[in-house]
Amino acid sequence: MPNKISPVPLIVGAGAAFIASLDNLVVSIALPQIQRSLHTDMTGLTWTVNSYTITFAILILGAAALGDRIGRRRVFRAGVALFTVASAAVALSGTIAAFAAFRAVQGLGAAMLVPLSLTLVVDAVPAGRRPMTVAIWSAAQGLAVAIGPFVGGLIVEYSDWHWIFWLNVPLGLLIVPAARVFPDTRVRTAERFDGPGLALLSGAICGLVLAVTNSAVHGWGAPMSVWPLAAAVLLTVALVLWERRTPAPVLPARLMRNRGFSLTNLNALLLTAGVFGSVFLLLQFFQKVLGYGPLEAGIRTLPWTLLPAIGAPVSGILAERIGTRPVMIAGSVLQGAALVWFALTVSPGVDYVSLLPGMLCAGCGMGAFFAVVATQALAFTPDSDEGIASGINNSVREIGVLIGVAVLATVFLDAGGSDSPEAFVTGLRAALWIGAGLLGAAALAAAITPRPTPEPPPLRVDPQEEPQAADR
Repeated sequence: MPNKISPVPLIVGAGAAFIASLDNLVVSIALPQIQRSLHTDMTGLTWTVNSYTITFAILILGAAALGDRIGRRRVFRAGVALFTVASAAVALSGTIAAFAAFRAVQGLGAAMLVPLSLTLVVDAVPAGRRPMTVAIWSAAQGLAVAIGPFVGGLIVEYSDWHWIFWLNVPLGLLIVPAARVFPDTRVRTAERFDGPGLALLSGAICGLVLAVTNSAVHGWGAPMSVWPLAAAVLLTVALVLWERRTPAPVLPARLMRNRGFSLTNLNALLLTAGVFGSVFLLLQFFQKVLGYGPLEAGIRTLPWTLLPAIGAPVSGILAERIGTRPVMIAGSVLQGAALVWFALTVSPGVDYVSLLPGMLCAGCGMGAFFAVVATQALAFTPDSDEGIASGINNSVREIGVLIGVAVLATVFLDAGGSDSPEAFVTGLRAALWIGAGLLGAAALAAAITPRPTPEPPPLRVDPQEEPQAADR
């Protein structure tokens, strides 16, 4: 009778990814209260969100590479501990500068724990259980991002913004010792760490993120947008030249040349940009146009945000039967259709029931996407590259969120703005159509992605034939 597989490693890994991913959007709905409490302007308020996301996005690859060199469990536990301490420091911050600085440290902890939580969970289960395991882990991460506005609204309604961060502390204190359930992972490589490559890559990502973020406020032609973008281009060229000559590149060419891996990550970039850029604006629409409070707005997103928790495991089972590519296509198409529905439906006096079909459609699509994106990315990856592949996939998704929010916010401001409900709806519609276009491109990328080639089953030799095989 086969040994039962303990669910504890999955609970620990998924729990860690949940609390780190929750901090992506949980703060967004509490921004007005944070602004009043810390006496800051809109520029300072922007950095309360961006300081976390930027460090998360640019350092995630370095953390994954470090785990392969000194041990994944060790780096994971250090990341959880750092995230926990930084959460407490953010909660105690009395100035916007301290708040943003500790949020950046919190992002570093998240960058260390998120990709390694996946690879540790994958290491802890047999190959046959990996698709469902990754689907559940992905569902936890997707659910955290999705319910962030609701959780933030609940806390703001009945307490204050400090508790958004205090809640991370007991969870982190539980996860650090619980991480012992993971196997004591071996060092995957003794190759020299590609510090220059990581620095160039981080600088390029940071420049791109700063350019897109600044463009939402100052426009694409402003020096604050142009110079970071130019720096990102130059650093990218330097990165390509350096990676060709270094023996242990931070972005292995064998991965980047893999068509399936590259297209899977392109799909993730486009999809997260379109979806989360739209979510950001729709949350504002609920509050500023329809007049809902933070908690009311969060509650009304639940049909969208809770469906991934149900749909992701179902999609994981479906992916085991028909493959990940059809599920990825369906996830992109469903979310694109939802944005089209919203673009055709939103108006200053729209009733909530009219928006409900789009929310249900988006929730099903989000569940499908989060269930299989990590599975498909790792399916194109050899076991020795799982850590860096997971880091790349997570980094791409974080960059997609940043780009989507900035680009769709720029479209919104150019087309309408927030001066009146009518202007808000005009800008929102324009942004939603751009978001739907991004989802259409994501569906195309998913459709032309090759099917992952399954590993051949182990060769089984009949014991009676073994001596003959040995003689031959």
